[in-house]
Amino acid sequence: MPLRPYSCDNCGHWQRWFAEPPSCPVCTDVRNALPEDGWAWTTPDDLADRTARWAEVAPGVTGFWCEPQIGLGTTGWVLETDAGPVGWEGAGFYPPEALAELRRRGGLVALGASHVHGYGALWQLQDELAPPVLAIDVRDLAWTKAFVVTWPTDARHELAPGLVMHRSGGHFPGHAVLHDERRGILFVGDLLKVDLDGDRPVGLSCHKAYHAQIPLSHDEIREARALVERLDFEAVATPFEFAAPVTQKQVLALFDHHLGRQPLAGPVPLEELT
Repeated sequence: MPLRPYSCDNCGHWQRWFAEPPSCPVCTDVRNALPEDGWAWTTPDDLADRTARWAEVAPGVTGFWCEPQIGLGTTGWVLETDAGPVGWEGAGFYPPEALAELRRRGGLVALGASHVHGYGALWQLQDELAPPVLAIDVRDLAWTKAFVVTWPTDARHELAPGLVMHRSGGHFPGHAVLHDERRGILFVGDLLKVDLDGDRPVGLSCHKAYHAQIPLSHDEIREARALVERLDFEAVATPFEFAAPVTQKQVLALFDHHLGRQPLAGPVPLEELT
C-alpha cells in the first residue's frame, strides 16, 4: 500500500501514512493544543483550489504562501545567494504556480528549517525540485518522517556563503536560526514571537510552548542569549512574518528581562526593550 501525504487540519503538519493517520505528533506534543473535534486530514488532492502568492519583503528575500492558508499559516522563505536560491521554512502547501516560479528561478540549491512548526510542505519542495541539500538539526530528526534529511546539521552549518544555520535550542532541542550575514536578518523560527500592530513590531516574547504559555528556562535563555550576542541583525523573520526593525539589542534586552525574574511566555512591549 503506497504512502500518501496527509496534513493535519488542526496544525497543518504533513506526514506520509498508509491511510488516514491515527494522530498528529505535533498536536499531541506539549507545545500544541489537541483538536477539539478529533482528527481530520487533508490530502494534496483536497487543495486543488488553493492559489499561490509570493512577495519580496526585502532585497533578495521572497515569501511564499498558499491562499487560503492551511494549518498554522507558515511562510516559505526563498533567499537569493551567490550560490543560487536557498529555501528556509516551508509554506503550508505549494500550488503549481508556486512550483513553476521556483523552477523559473533555477530551483533551490539548499533547503532547511528551524524546527517542525516551520516545516510546512518541505516534502513537496523535495519531491518536485530535488534540492541537493535538505538540512535539519540532528537533534530534531524525529520530526522529519515526511521528507529525507540529506544533511543533518550540528551547532553551526553554512547553507550558502553568508547564510549560516546556528543551533539555538530552547523551543526544541534542535531548534535552529538562520543568520543572513549580508542582509542583517535573523530568521528566528520560534526562538522569538513578534507581536505586530499592522506591520509595526510592538512586542517580543520567547517560549517553550506559546499556546500552553510555558516559558523557556533560565539556562535555555542564557544559551540563546550567548548565541544572539554573536549575531548582528536589524530585522527578524519568523515562520509567519517579516519584522523590521527588530534589533539584536532589543532581543538581548528581552532575554535580560526574563533572566532577572521568573520567566514568562507572554509578550514584553518593545518600548520597554529599547
